[in-house]
Amino acid sequence: MTDGIDGRKRETLRRFAAIGAAAPFVGAASAESEDEGGDANETREAIRGYVPTTPGAHFSKLRDDLRLGTGEAQYHLRKLEEAGEIESTKDADYRRYFPAARFDDLDKRALGYLRRDTPRGMVLALLRDPAATGADLAAELGVSRPTVSTAAADLEAAGLLDRTDGYALTEPERLLTLVVRYADSFDAEAVAFADDAASLVAYDP
Repeated sequence: MTDGIDGRKRETLRRFAAIGAAAPFVGAASAESEDEGGDANETREAIRGYVPTTPGAHFSKLRDDLRLGTGEAQYHLRKLEEAGEIESTKDADYRRYFPAARFDDLDKRALGYLRRDTPRGMVLALLRDPAATGADLAAELGVSRPTVSTAAADLEAAGLLDRTDGYALTEPERLLTLVVRYADSFDAEAVAFADDAASLVAYDP
């Protein structure tokens, strides 16, 4: 069983390491990284591939997706952040990671909320139907009205929603481009949405 787990971890790391090698971060890998062992380099390269394709992922998601131990993930993320290759922000109870100098603060907040199920569902629903009401959103998402209200308040505080007269996205174009660009890193619903919307936008962060 352990051999199988280690094999899946190595396969996952190699896949994201290949992405990292093909599309490196702004800035070169540090000499310190090159001096470390092969496993450390492979793990570091995997994180370099993962963060740009899954921007805004929080620590636990990154750790689990890459099949890393907690201490292992913390060590390599710290090294990459110290080298100026990635940056992180605190979002409520989560620390989220981004490639350095790629996104502004509003993009980071938007990506953080797009990585939460209910806010993302609300954003997709409002992009499809800007006239959707709180009751419409609750019915579509299969959640309670208070759940929608709480998520709406969070989105408003983040500068992404205006509740003056119903629910209106304040940055629909920005949210649309982020959903389309990173749909594969969200869920199947986002991918289906992006398939319909991709022809409407072009985004090159």
